[in-house]
Amino acid sequence: MGRSVFNTSKDLDFTKQPMFFGEDLQVQQYSDMKYPIFDKLNQQQLGYFWRPEEVSLQKDRNDYTELSEQQKFIFTANLKYQTMLDSVQGRGPCLAFLPFVSLPEIEGCIVTWDFIETIHSRSYTYIIKNLYSQPSDVFDTIIGDEKIERRAKTITETYDDLINTGYKWHLDKSKVDEYDIKKKLWKALVTVNILEGLRFYVSFACSFAFGELKLLEGSAKIISFIARDESQHLAMSQRIINNYREYENDKVMNKVIKDSEKEVYKMYDEAVQEEKRWATYLFSKGAMIGLSEKLLHQFVEYMANRRMKGIGLEPRYEQKTNPLPWVDHWLNSKSMQNAPQETEIESYVIGGIKQDVKKDQFKKFKL
Repeated sequence: MGRSVFNTSKDLDFTKQPMFFGEDLQVQQYSDMKYPIFDKLNQQQLGYFWRPEEVSLQKDRNDYTELSEQQKFIFTANLKYQTMLDSVQGRGPCLAFLPFVSLPEIEGCIVTWDFIETIHSRSYTYIIKNLYSQPSDVFDTIIGDEKIERRAKTITETYDDLINTGYKWHLDKSKVDEYDIKKKLWKALVTVNILEGLRFYVSFACSFAFGELKLLEGSAKIISFIARDESQHLAMSQRIINNYREYENDKVMNKVIKDSEKEVYKMYDEAVQEEKRWATYLFSKGAMIGLSEKLLHQFVEYMANRRMKGIGLEPRYEQKTNPLPWVDHWLNSKSMQNAPQETEIESYVIGGIKQDVKKDQFKKFKL
């Protein structure tokens, strides 16, 4: 028997349901929750809402024409890679995780997560359409770029494995081994944690390096908003992973976690090596001021240590300090100040309505 979009059971207490593989969801209520932290994370996501069109790219258009061929190569290669990854993330969480979710607060998080990822994809389109005379020259060369597709392969394969097993599980749970499907879920959660917390960061650092040089500042501002969102998505995946370790008391999943520990370390190491290879590829035609292949390799190790520690793993890489401390300024976009005429708002909210006006608010006002 398949799942239902709405559970009509009257005696269901969702505060006692597991995060995944429990009863079908019913009323979307956010008062009594098993894990309120997910609703808090969701509210933070919604509070960060932004649109790429709010950032001017007029100066970026001129900056791009003045870049060296090496700088253009670095910027374009990263843009193509980021477009590919967020195309995957724009549908992956909902397709892979949502069918198994059994808590409304996690359901809300994942739906918002996917929505925010589509804003990221639109942002890359916005940058490409504004900076390149022929946007199709960028879009049409993403598919078929071996280096980009190779980096996305691990993510898409892990998602697809869970999704396709999920179809069978929904049709007949008795024909799907519980350990097998929970291992696929665990592996997908770790893969997403690595994606959101590590796989974007070489590209992010390059975008921010242009901004530090007062080049492509609008694009760097947009990327900083994307990085802020990704940190929220990282927090969600970390919380799910750590809940399984600390609170869920799922015997089958506990065994999966114990059995998969070496594999998880291997997944992290493969991602680190892929990011290092990408940095080497980016700088194969020359360096740029403020960045080098070596610095990016160290940065990847530093970020990997942080992400591993965040999900209860022992950091394994030599780099303990941040070799690119100036990146933190861009990653913490809440602290950034930009004059509106430089990179910020070109369009304004129109028709906004204030709801809390009191009856006597304008009593003393005279024309």
